[in-house]
Amino acid sequence: MTDGRETLPEDELPGPRPGREVSLDLRGRAVAAVVRGGMSANAAARQFGLGASSVQRWVRQFREQGHVRPCKRGGSASRIEPERNRILRILAARPALTVQGLRDALAAEGLSFSASTVHGFLKRHGLERKRRLPRRRRRGR
Repeated sequence: MTDGRETLPEDELPGPRPGREVSLDLRGRAVAAVVRGGMSANAAARQFGLGASSVQRWVRQFREQGHVRPCKRGGSASRIEPERNRILRILAARPALTVQGLRDALAAEGLSFSASTVHGFLKRHGLERKRRLPRRRRRGR
C-alpha cells in the first residue's frame, strides 16, 4: 500500500531547482564534505541535492576567500546619487514639486535625468512625489 506519493528510484529523483537560494549551513556542509571529507564536488552535490557547478564554485570560493557567503548582487550605483544635496535643496525650496517638475529643475541646472530615474531616487530616499499634478476642476460643475 502506498501513501499516495509517487516513488522514484534514487537515480531518478528530481534534481536541484535552478535559482533557489541555498542556506549558509547547507553550503558549508557541502564544502566541508569536499574539503575535509575528501568527497568529490559531484558526489557532494548529489548527496545534498545541489548543482555540481555550484558546489565547485563554493569550494573554490572557500579556498580563495575562506568563506562560502553569497557574493554581493546588484548593479552599479545610480548616477543621480551624487546630486543628492542639490535635489534636497531644490525640494526644500519647492516642496510641492512633482517628479516631472524636479526633473525640469535639474535640467535647468544642467543635469539630465529621466523621470523614472528621478522617481527611483525619491522612492529610495522616502521622498516620493506624485508624477502628475491633479487635474483641475472645470468651472461651472
